[in-house]
Amino acid sequence: MNVPAVGTFICTLDELDNPGARGFTFGSGSNAFNFFIVRKGKSAFAYVNECPHAFLPLNRITAKFLTLDEEKVLCAAHAASFQIEDGLCTGGPCAGKALLSVPLSHTDGALSIAAY
Repeated sequence: MNVPAVGTFICTLDELDNPGARGFTFGSGSNAFNFFIVRKGKSAFAYVNECPHAFLPLNRITAKFLTLDEEKVLCAAHAASFQIEDGLCTGGPCAGKALLSVPLSHTDGALSIAAY
């Protein structure tokens, strides 16, 4: 799997809608590392793009990662919903499980991969 190295620049906070989410891929094929970043205010949260219920990409059916009200992360396949701040599933077939977080460093508006 092509997990980005610590310190890899991903984007700036200003490149993300507020609130909003955007997917990123490092590598290709079966070794690709897919994750997404959610912006909420001045904070950003990153997660592996995989539902803990069926292990499918959250945006498999639609290109969106958030609910219509932009208050939660949504798995389009089975309508599981997750808290933005910690990835905890609060509704749907995986209630109580959580998305796998990707550590981010936020320095002067730049978002980079942080140490695990």
